Amino acid sequence: MTSTTSHAVAKTDFNVCWTIYAGWMPWEYAQAQGVVDKWAKKYGIHVKVTQLNDYVESINQYTAGQFDGCTMTNMDALTIPAAGGVDSTALLVSDFSNGNDGIVVKGTGKTVADLKGMDVNLVELSVSHYLLARALETANLREKNLKVINTSDADISAAFNTADVKAVTTWNPMLADIKANPGVTEVFDSSKIPGEILDMMVVNTQTLKDNPALGKVLIGAWFEVMGLMNSQGASSDAALEHMAQASGTNLAGFKAQLATTQLFYTPQQTLEFVNSPELPKSMSKVASFSFEHGLLGEGAKDSNAVGMSFPQDVVRGDKSNIKLRFDPSYVQLAAEGKL
Repeated sequence: MTSTTSHAVAKTDFNVCWTIYAGWMPWEYAQAQGVVDKWAKKYGIHVKVTQLNDYVESINQYTAGQFDGCTMTNMDALTIPAAGGVDSTALLVSDFSNGNDGIVVKGTGKTVADLKGMDVNLVELSVSHYLLARALETANLREKNLKVINTSDADISAAFNTADVKAVTTWNPMLADIKANPGVTEVFDSSKIPGEILDMMVVNTQTLKDNPALGKVLIGAWFEVMGLMNSQGASSDAALEHMAQASGTNLAGFKAQLATTQLFYTPQQTLEFVNSPELPKSMSKVASFSFEHGLLGEGAKDSNAVGMSFPQDVVRGDKSNIKLRFDPSYVQLAAEGKL
C-alpha cells in the first residue's frame, strides 16, 4: 500500500454526490452548515457534497468517474459500479431500512400469498424488487407466480391511485403516501429482513487508498452530524427541522421516516454491524438475487462473479475479482477518537 501511495499524485479537491432520502439528509446538512468544510480544512483538502436529483443517474455518474464517492444501497453498489469493474469501497454503512420499504395491496386483510397472479408495480431491479423476492419466499411463491410492472419512483404514487394497479412495492416517502389510502394492507416490509437493505457512502477504492484524508473528512463530518441529531436538545431539533425542509417534508414527516430507518448514530454501532458475520451472509443473498436477474454483467457465470471483501479477511465470491470492499477502518478511527 505504501508504494502505491508514494507514486500517487495527491489530489486536494474531491466531489461526492447524494440524492434525497431520509438516511442521507445528514450529508446535505453537513455541507450546508459548513461541517464538511471544517473537517476538510483540518486535513488541508476541499470536499464538495453535491446533490443530484436522479438516484440511479447519480450512481452511473460515480461509476463513470465523475464523482469520487456516492450514496447508494448495498445492492446497487454491487450491481452498478462493482459489476461494472469499478473497485469501490463502502466507507460507511450509515443505516439499514427497517420498514422504509414495503409492499402494499388494495383490500383489507391481505397477505403475501394474495400476490399470486397479480401485477405488482415497482422500480424493476431495485431494492424494491429484491424486497418482493424475499417476501415471496415467505409464502413459497416465486416471481413467475406474478407479473412485475416496471414503474418509476416518481410515478408510483399516482399509479396506485388508478383502478388498474392493485399492488405496489416502494420506499418512503412514496410508501407513506400509499399506505395512507383507505382500505389497503401493507403485507410485507423491510423490518422483516433487517440488515439486508443497507444505505452507504461508497468511494472509489483507488482514490481512497491514495487520499486517506478524504475518508477521514467524510467520516468525521458524518459522525459530528450524527452526534448532533442524537443529542435530543434544541440544536438537535433545529438540525432535524433543516433536514426535513431540505427533503421536502415537515418535522413530523421526517421523524416518521427516520423511525423506519435504523440509523447508526455512533461509530461503535456501525462497527458492530459491519463486523458482524451476518453482513457477508446478507450480501450473499443480494448477490444471488442480482445474478438471477442478470445484474452481475454479461460474463457472470454465477453469483460469485464479483468478489466482495469484509472485515476479518472474509471474502465472498471471486477472490481474484474483488470490486466491493466493506472497510470499517475509518469508522474505527472515529470510535477511537483518532480523527
